[in-house]
Amino acid sequence: MKPIRLAYLVSRYPAISHTFILREVRTLRQNGFEIAVASINAPDRQMQDMTAAEQEEMQNTFYVKPSGLWGALQATVTTLVTRPIPFFRGLGFALSLGKGDIKKWLYGVFYFIEALMIGQWMQKHRLSHIHVHFATPAATVGMILSRTFPMTYSMTVHGPDEFYNVKDYYLTQKIAHADFICCISNFARSQLMLLSPATEWDKFDISPLGVNPSIFQPAPFREHPEPFEIVCVGRLVPVKGQHILLQAVAKLLEKGRQVRLRYVGDGPDRESLEQQAKTLGKAVRFAGAVNQDRILDFYKRADAFVLATFAEGVPVVLMEAMMMQIPCVTTHITGIPELIRQGEGLLVAPSDIEGLTAAIESLMDNPQLRQDIGHKARASVLERYELETNTLRLGEIFRKRLGHK
Repeated sequence: MKPIRLAYLVSRYPAISHTFILREVRTLRQNGFEIAVASINAPDRQMQDMTAAEQEEMQNTFYVKPSGLWGALQATVTTLVTRPIPFFRGLGFALSLGKGDIKKWLYGVFYFIEALMIGQWMQKHRLSHIHVHFATPAATVGMILSRTFPMTYSMTVHGPDEFYNVKDYYLTQKIAHADFICCISNFARSQLMLLSPATEWDKFDISPLGVNPSIFQPAPFREHPEPFEIVCVGRLVPVKGQHILLQAVAKLLEKGRQVRLRYVGDGPDRESLEQQAKTLGKAVRFAGAVNQDRILDFYKRADAFVLATFAEGVPVVLMEAMMMQIPCVTTHITGIPELIRQGEGLLVAPSDIEGLTAAIESLMDNPQLRQDIGHKARASVLERYELETNTLRLGEIFRKRLGHK
């Protein structure tokens, strides 16, 4: 079978918060796909702070912005000289997205130059299709690229950010110009359907993410833990609802419950969370951002995983916790109910502090419930969100859509 060759475009690669993209790329390669990766931005850490796999990926990734002014000038001149008509067609398309807004025109020029740099890189490596994770500005670059070079593009859409800002993300245009779109959930597909005519719907494929069961093995079970350890893994940003979780833990402590909350992640909300947590003493701890080679240590200490999020796609951290048989408490929003079904975790309304507190307390008071949820959760993720199976499913989408048998 002829190997499928394509480029991946990511806003930042590698990145702690997007480790699932790295896993996807490497699993596709292990299954015979030839994947070259371009990243708009430099990695989020220095090489010495990365895992071995991340270091390897960094060394083989084409970085757009770090190529600097000289790289941008080379790509611009080369494309203008060798492809003058497509050059101006692509530039016109990029400017047309701004619809008279000077700031958007300026960004359109930046995106166009980035598209030229990536297009020249793809031509050098004889690549004709680019796949972009998230329908954010990187996908705008991919769309412009496809209007400038004889190349096609596709996306994996996660949501929900793109669904809340359809106009600025040019989501309707991206749907129209993409060859196909992978949706990580039925919820994501439904939002694209809402924004497009039914004639476009056959572009949308369901392609769930996944985790590796050999890495995320069952965590030790503690029947009567003191304190009861809660872990929350994710960026410390408003959308994750971590201040709600902190208030729930405060209520538990007021009741005299022995509980400890550990945040694993970093972000702009850290300062306000630490300020709010001062009155709770040592019951709340902040581990900061943690590489994948250390994350298992935090999961293994946990008696429950809690994510009081306001908006999500389908969080991979929930899949990881479920695969490790850690009972999860999270919110009944967007694509989460597709992941956590009846008996596989506890779902509460977003912003419901009382409901979140009660759900955590029910796990603290019922070891059998925690154990039952953990077993059902792992079985469910093994069946529906296993990394190898779902990556092969994505591979079949690439084969079908890119014309390979």
